[in-house]
Amino acid sequence: MSRRRRRILLTILLLVFAYVGAQLWDIHRVGHLSRDRNTDCIIVLGAAAWHDKPSPVLTERLNHAIELYKNGKSKFIILTGGYGKGAKHAESEVGSDYCLRMGIPETALRVEKESNNTIDNLREAKKIMSSEQWNSALLVSDPWHLKRARRMANDLDLTVYVSATTSSKFKSLKAKSKFLLGEFLLYHSYLFTGK
Repeated sequence: MSRRRRRILLTILLLVFAYVGAQLWDIHRVGHLSRDRNTDCIIVLGAAAWHDKPSPVLTERLNHAIELYKNGKSKFIILTGGYGKGAKHAESEVGSDYCLRMGIPETALRVEKESNNTIDNLREAKKIMSSEQWNSALLVSDPWHLKRARRMANDLDLTVYVSATTSSKFKSLKAKSKFLLGEFLLYHSYLFTGK
């Protein structure tokens, strides 16, 4: 390989590494923005339910939404997430039961049971917001999920402000790295496919 070709290849590799690094940093940055302002509602993005109990990931999202509600950031919580494969309970139903046990009044909860992924969570939440004539929402999820979720919400013409969970089950470097790289791939998959 000639010196010129090696330089071109090296330049391309450096640009790729720079782009990936910048995107990973931005995923991290967006997930740690403080946007806990007053809004019409709080949208909790779906996560797995373990039978009739929320998984640790869903529990953290619910706890964060409950804290926002109790701190007066909104009077309503939209719970999203349908039925997982073979599940008897929708993620949102499990979330609703949890919120009720934690003292959130039923009148403050809205539940959708149709969605099975992030973009559908947001589409169904938008239907609820439209029917209630709500214009803004705090978007609750894990920090590194929020760049992709915010992009999807913006593409759906939803006015959202990110509000990340303050704790997570992803604690080890390996788990964090896997989640972050996974979100990098999912974000770019969405940009190319819209899914």
